[in-house]
Amino acid sequence: MTLETFPDLGSLSDQELKDLIRQLTEEEQEVSYRRRILHGKIDILRAELVNRLRKSREAGEDLISGADVQKLTDILSGRAQGEPTNP
Repeated sequence: MTLETFPDLGSLSDQELKDLIRQLTEEEQEVSYRRRILHGKIDILRAELVNRLRKSREAGEDLISGADVQKLTDILSGRAQGEPTNP
């Protein structure tokens, strides 16, 4: 049962209210579980990136390239959304 709009609560029986509460609780638990999984993946990816940056630094490589600076410049000037760099 997909809810596009919230039902008229006065027209629902006690059992329908209980069923709706159960359904929404299950849906919230699924969303919460998915969110925790995504946060875990993000944490793993960030740790890998930090590890790579640390290794690059130890190897004497530049941490920030010219392309990184240009990308940051584009973001700060609002050109990151696909706008041309030379208006």
